[in-house]
Amino acid sequence: MKLFPFGHATHPQWRMAAGLVLAQLRAQMSLPDFASQPRLALLYITDHYATQAQALLAHLREELPQVSDWAGTTGVGIAVNNAEYFDEPAMAVMLCDLPPEHYRVFSGAAPLPSNWTADAALVHADPATPDLAELVVEMAERTQQGYLFGGLTSSRTRSVQFALSGGDAAHGGVLEGGLSGVAFGPEVGWLSRVTQGCQPISPEREITEADQHVALQLANEPALETMLSDLQISLSEPQKAISVVRGTLVGLSPAGQAGVQRTGQLGSDVRVRHIVGLDPARQGLVIAEHLEPGMRLTFCRRNVQAARADLVRVCAEIREALEPEMLSIEAIHALSDDPLRAVPQPGQRIAGAVYVSCTGRGGPHFGGPSAELQIIRHALGDVPLVGFFAAGEIARHHLYGYTGVLTVFTQPTSPPTTP
Repeated sequence: MKLFPFGHATHPQWRMAAGLVLAQLRAQMSLPDFASQPRLALLYITDHYATQAQALLAHLREELPQVSDWAGTTGVGIAVNNAEYFDEPAMAVMLCDLPPEHYRVFSGAAPLPSNWTADAALVHADPATPDLAELVVEMAERTQQGYLFGGLTSSRTRSVQFALSGGDAAHGGVLEGGLSGVAFGPEVGWLSRVTQGCQPISPEREITEADQHVALQLANEPALETMLSDLQISLSEPQKAISVVRGTLVGLSPAGQAGVQRTGQLGSDVRVRHIVGLDPARQGLVIAEHLEPGMRLTFCRRNVQAARADLVRVCAEIREALEPEMLSIEAIHALSDDPLRAVPQPGQRIAGAVYVSCTGRGGPHFGGPSAELQIIRHALGDVPLVGFFAAGEIARHHLYGYTGVLTVFTQPTSPPTTP
């Protein structure tokens, strides 16, 4: 597996953007470090091109006949190595160098075969799909790792997804509604991490009484009263209280699981949700999530510094996981009679990456245009990367908000030579 060729461009006319992307892909495919005959393409477009999605995909397929399989979706913004295209016409394509037997493109029109074993899956989903959370869980259960990564289409026009396998073009490869994506077999190396964009501002408490979307008691105290105390506001000053509550979110954790780490950051399993209303009669808080007693809740706010620090952290975790496994001094001494045995184990390198971030995280939230993607490039290096800004992020079997999901495809590095 070699580096994944990728290209990206912006232009008011999609054909011009496609021409620029194709030129980049062809130039990279001629280089020795990049794959020359990849079969799987990931295609992300901004919603400016959504109404021309069918013609766009047909044109790319005609220009890249060796690429048989396509997957992707639409966002109000797309992500690439070191840059973001937000609220402008743009597209990005990455060609993945994977053997065809190691992956399967799927959609509602072409589900995964029941006899094919998936290790993990890249998933794109229409946010208007009924019972979406349950479908995500079901899809995760079909993978050996129980792990999905991806996000929900974000669009002001058509919520377009791309899913095409081989020559099966009955639906043209352009879909709306449901789930689609690529499932990967156990032979494909990957690493994935979730980064949160919020900072806890209160103690974490157990939800001790709830009624569907309403938290009634936190740690056996009235939920509304607890929130007012934590945020230091009063309903006697409604304008101030409304302003503060609108800027406050809640982080929810599964029952029996701490959501706030020792460092004070939100853990990767925390789902951030909006406070959508107050219930003064019952002293409750209305949350944009179905609540169950036993879940844990903390109040939080979006925070630029916390978001930057956590993104750096997950990039560092990925880099550490890719570093060669060095032997200890004791092991080197023990093997000193056989120098060949003391050679460090080869590590992994990144062949390509997919980054899905929340539409609320792009641009100014990280201090300036493309700052979020520049942090990733600084941490991981100049690696092929594509992705999009989503209406909700998918990781493991959860739907998230205000998060980033960074996934890298890995390949072994060549073992060190010995004299």
